[in-house]
Amino acid sequence: MPEDVNDVQAPEEVSSSSDSFKAVRDWIIVLVVALVVALGIRTYVLQQFYISGPSMETTLYQPNRVLVNKLSYRLHDVNRGDVVVFDRVTSNGESIQHDDLIKRVVGLPGEKISISKCIVYVNKVALKEPYLDGRDTEQDDLVERCRQPEMAEVVVPAKQVFVLGDNRPQSMDSRMFGSVDKNRIVGRAFVVLWPLSRWRWL
Repeated sequence: MPEDVNDVQAPEEVSSSSDSFKAVRDWIIVLVVALVVALGIRTYVLQQFYISGPSMETTLYQPNRVLVNKLSYRLHDVNRGDVVVFDRVTSNGESIQHDDLIKRVVGLPGEKISISKCIVYVNKVALKEPYLDGRDTEQDDLVERCRQPEMAEVVVPAKQVFVLGDNRPQSMDSRMFGSVDKNRIVGRAFVVLWPLSRWRWL
């Protein structure tokens, strides 16, 4: 008596179904692991930020995207000249608002910072700032040049830094809201990612 065709094919069908299940399971595992790794990198290592204002022109423009290293200041201290992203916390008495700002560090803990005729002084020595654009530094009107031509000397508190925007006439920075706690620094911006035409190290 000939064998039942269904009985002969059944083992192959079961095997095929099992292989498909394993393939789907493997892909799900791969995707979950990839997602966990990606979220871990974004949370603890690298994060992309979008520039949304003019305060860092002409170093950074509004369409730019920068990559921020969140591990930098776990490995070494903040340095003068670093471009940093930090969390500025404000409150209106009813709610607390968090804003990610990007500025340049000009003053370190314990240093004396002052401004005279738009020139920044660190411990009474004029700070060289080659990143400032000529359209501002060549302005005769000091208010047009830097918005706040004079600032009395302040001492940067311990564990804080003094930050300024490269576009001084249009930047709200430590001149207005004071020094920034180091523990509020998200990380150091080290490269412009977008647009590709402006790709460069910071």
